[in-house]
Amino acid sequence: MALAVTAALAGTGAAAGAPADDAKASVGAAAVPKHALTGYWQNFNNGATVQKLSAVQSQYDIIAVSFADATPTAGELTFTLDPAIGYSSVDGFKSDIAAKKAAGKSVILSVGGEKGNVTINSDASATAFADSAHKLMQEYGFTGIDIDLEHGVNATYLTKALKQLSAKAGSGLVLTMAPQTIDMQSTSTEYFKTALAVKDILTVVNMQYYNSGSMLGCDGKVYSQGSVDFLTALACIQLEGGLDPSQVGIGVPASTRGAGSGYVDPQIVKNALDCLTRGTNCGSFKPSKTYPGLRGAMTWSTNWDATAGNAWSNTVGPHVHNLP
Repeated sequence: MALAVTAALAGTGAAAGAPADDAKASVGAAAVPKHALTGYWQNFNNGATVQKLSAVQSQYDIIAVSFADATPTAGELTFTLDPAIGYSSVDGFKSDIAAKKAAGKSVILSVGGEKGNVTINSDASATAFADSAHKLMQEYGFTGIDIDLEHGVNATYLTKALKQLSAKAGSGLVLTMAPQTIDMQSTSTEYFKTALAVKDILTVVNMQYYNSGSMLGCDGKVYSQGSVDFLTALACIQLEGGLDPSQVGIGVPASTRGAGSGYVDPQIVKNALDCLTRGTNCGSFKPSKTYPGLRGAMTWSTNWDATAGNAWSNTVGPHVHNLP
């Protein structure tokens, strides 16, 4: 899983020109909390705990259903519920989405993943994306879209697609991104350019601090994954590169089995959050200022979290919700 764009428009302002209270706001999204926990929910069985949406830990504020499917039409999305999850009908799945929303959660549809390949590289494909994404939101009750594309991102047309979707969905849209570390090293990358171009509708960029090699921090030094410095020095690039602190989150695996590399103990995540928001519990890297508005943290996945007894969400969740 790689890029997630969640535009919840909470604390970021409504889409330009979008009416605030017309029928477009029918996505019925509760406001995303100032500090939020995001978890990806697996619509497949890969050895992690198979769970219905109703079983997702209550600490999660944003639940990203993984994944949408591509159709032969460029940019177009569809979604098929995997029978392995155990729902007797699609209506049961839709009811669980509605129940999570009634509990104040945002349930969004993730686009991409390791094997997902949705091509958005023309005006026609941008429109196909926006039309089909909005249709799925209406059909299932999703409150937004997560962009988790791992290759082939074209900032020009992905921006057009997301702006069109925002115009259709209205100010309740939740929009998230989960880029890989290499995708956010510079504001010149297609991912970073997209994030900045949709800043007015973007909820949070939860970069994936895993399955990564060593990367440059905002101080120009090289940091290896698995440390508090890797989390803080790389987050600093986004924080100083133009994103609002409310649009920055830390993405990590929920367990050692959740990713090929990059797992960190939940205490390291808590330390990184403290360092960025309070200036405490830093490693060798200490940012020049604090970012108390930091959105929070993300994990892959709620299923791997459940496999480990929800240890990640039980530890990181309360800490996120108690940030300044």
